[in-house]
Amino acid sequence: MGVGARPGAGTGEVLALIGETLREAGLAVSRVVELATVEPAAARPGITGAAARLGVPVRGYPAALLAGIAVPNPSGVPLAAVGTPSVAEAAALARGGRLLVPKRKSAPGDRPSAVTCAVACRGQSEWNRHVRT
Repeated sequence: MGVGARPGAGTGEVLALIGETLREAGLAVSRVVELATVEPAAARPGITGAAARLGVPVRGYPAALLAGIAVPNPSGVPLAAVGTPSVAEAAALARGGRLLVPKRKSAPGDRPSAVTCAVACRGQSEWNRHVRT
């Protein structure tokens, strides 16, 4: 699962977006194996807190590596902030596989979105394990 979070994004907002995204895609939260992101975001409390609650590690990738990954929804916002046009989608795809759910943004209602996420899997057998039966 690729995740992007602005500084100050809370664990609750990260977990809410992850849960909603997976639920709408028919994927089980219990099958998340890691939260992948850009290196500067890997230590942000919202991401580390969400990873701890999910019981998965955080994997941070250099912005230069993520910038080289083709994604369907690049944006100037992360490019200006951390040097890559994609965090969530590129981080989800960084170890190969295919994008199952493109970038989604949180919708906190009282302020702009601070969290994005995307879902990828690395093969048909992994996809089969992720889909709820």
